[in-house]
Amino acid sequence: MAPPAAADGGTTATKPTIVLVHGAFADASSWNGVVERLERRGYAVMAPANPLRGLYNDSSYIASVLDSIKGPIVLVGHSYGGSLISSAAAGNPRVKSLVYVSALMPDVGESGMSLAARFPSELGTATRSVPYRAGGVNGTDLYLKPDRLPQVFAADLPKSATSLMAVTQRPVATTAFSEQAKAAAWRHIPSWFLVAKQDKTINPDQERFEAKRAGSHTVEIDSSHVAMISHPEEVTDLVLQAATANDSARPSLPATGASHDSRTATALTGIAAALLIAGAGALFLSRRLRRSTS
Repeated sequence: MAPPAAADGGTTATKPTIVLVHGAFADASSWNGVVERLERRGYAVMAPANPLRGLYNDSSYIASVLDSIKGPIVLVGHSYGGSLISSAAAGNPRVKSLVYVSALMPDVGESGMSLAARFPSELGTATRSVPYRAGGVNGTDLYLKPDRLPQVFAADLPKSATSLMAVTQRPVATTAFSEQAKAAAWRHIPSWFLVAKQDKTINPDQERFEAKRAGSHTVEIDSSHVAMISHPEEVTDLVLQAATANDSARPSLPATGASHDSRTATALTGIAAALLIAGAGALFLSRRLRRSTS
C-alpha cells in the first residue's frame, strides 16, 4: 500500500501513511471523523481492527500490519491502543512519529494496571467481567457497564450515541492491562500527546505524566475519553503536526520522571519495581482482574 506522492503545498515529498489504532471497548469506526479529515488532505489511512486479546498478542498483530505498508508511517493510538503502538513501533525505522490520544504510554516493565494504581480513575468500578472460551483458551473479558459508560467513557456525546456504544462495545481481555510492556518506542521516536482534560477512563494526570516523561509535544482539550469522536478536528490537527514535522521537531527525553521509570540504574531494577506496582494495580482494578487466569 503506497501513500500519495504529493504533499501539501505542492511538494513532491512522500506523505506518510497514517495508521490509527483504537482502544478497548471500541472498534475502528471510532476513528471515522479523523479518517475523513485526513483523507480530504490527501493522506493514505489505515484503521486496523485491534484484537483486544492482550498486549503481546495485539502489538504483534499491529506490527504485522505495519510490515505491510511501504514508506513512512505515523502511528496513532487511542487509550489502550497507546500501549500497542509503543510496542509495535519498536525496531521499525519507517515509523517517523507516534501520536497518543488520551492513551496509555507505558515504559518497559509497566502495565496498564501499574499505571492505574498510581493514577486512579473511575474505570475500575465501571466494568463487569465475563469469562470467555476461544480456541482452547480460557480467560476473562471486561465490558463497560451500560449505565456507567456515558459518564466514564463518553460524557460529551449525546445519549443516542452512548446507548449505541454500550450495545456494540467490543470487550477487552484482562491481559491487555496486566501484561507488562517489553518495549517503549517513544524513547526513540518523537511523540505527540493529546490530554483529554475531562477523561474519567484514564486519569488526565496520568496522561500528563506520560507525555512529560516522554518529552511529547502536548496539547490539552476539554474532552471526554473519546476525543477522536467528540473532537475529531483537534485530533486531526495533532496528527497532521506529527505527519509534517521534520527532525528538528524531535524532543529530547527529560532527565526527570518517575523514580521507577526513567531514572532506574538498570533495566532489571525497573522491571522489579514495576512488578511491585503491578500488584497494587491488580487490587485497584478490582477482584475481577485477579480472576483473569483460569
